[in-house]
Amino acid sequence: MSSTGARTRARRTPVSDGVAALLRIAPQLAPRIEKLAWRGVYEIASLGRRDVVATMNYGYAPADGGVEDELERHDDRFGLQLYAEVAGAADLSGKDVLEVGCGRGGGASFVFDRFKPRSLTGMDLARSAIRRARARYERPGLTFVTASADNLPFPDASFDVVISIESTHCYQREMPYFLRETRRVLRPEGLLLLADLRLTAMDRSAAAQPSRRNVQDAQLLREQLVGCGFRICDEEDITPGVVRALTLNTPVMRARIERGFPKALQRHALEFAAVEGSANYRDFSEGRLTYLRFVLAPA
Repeated sequence: MSSTGARTRARRTPVSDGVAALLRIAPQLAPRIEKLAWRGVYEIASLGRRDVVATMNYGYAPADGGVEDELERHDDRFGLQLYAEVAGAADLSGKDVLEVGCGRGGGASFVFDRFKPRSLTGMDLARSAIRRARARYERPGLTFVTASADNLPFPDASFDVVISIESTHCYQREMPYFLRETRRVLRPEGLLLLADLRLTAMDRSAAAQPSRRNVQDAQLLREQLVGCGFRICDEEDITPGVVRALTLNTPVMRARIERGFPKALQRHALEFAAVEGSANYRDFSEGRLTYLRFVLAPA
């Protein structure tokens, strides 16, 4: 099978298949359909008896494969270590911070305690995730709101730092709107701390095909960042650290999914979680997917 064919197979899910079918019928509804589909995925992922899980990301482990001492006993140590890797790239002390795509809120809570911003607002499209975040983590200085990344409900120049971790791959067509909205709510000396996965490379002609319409690559992400008014201050390929975290966390994730999901959904949940042996895991480990970390400033 060609590499293009392998990527297509690896990225197929019930959500992507259903979205593709709807788009063939009514392509003009693409942005709304995609947003609703991803919202449904994360609404489901936020349910269940998984209160020990603070984050919903692939995690990060440094070259020695270990974790920080204070996270050693934490059930979600690799997910929180990804937050430390991304948020630690800037001084957040005394700053007003927004996290777009905060999920259950555990990462926002960790950043609030670790890096001591003046305020931190966690925002997510999934109402169930925000309800859980408010119930478990909200306190003075740390708040959570439900909103869409392409229409941030905040005044201009409201934040010193915006954080986005493993969320923008869901935006697809909305990515330029998210970046422009982020630039709008940032103060003049503000920063966007962004980390996410993309295809390592692809034939741009394939992107015009209806079946590949939702696939984006790393170079396109860089073009979008610059084209929407950001300057790349720092860029790092952290894929090796993500793969290490996925490998080390696979036994825990398998057990968690077997406990928390009906049998009919477990195969899809394992793929979604990119456990060792899954197609998504192979795409990372074989170089078809890349995980990048950026520090960005308004140009």
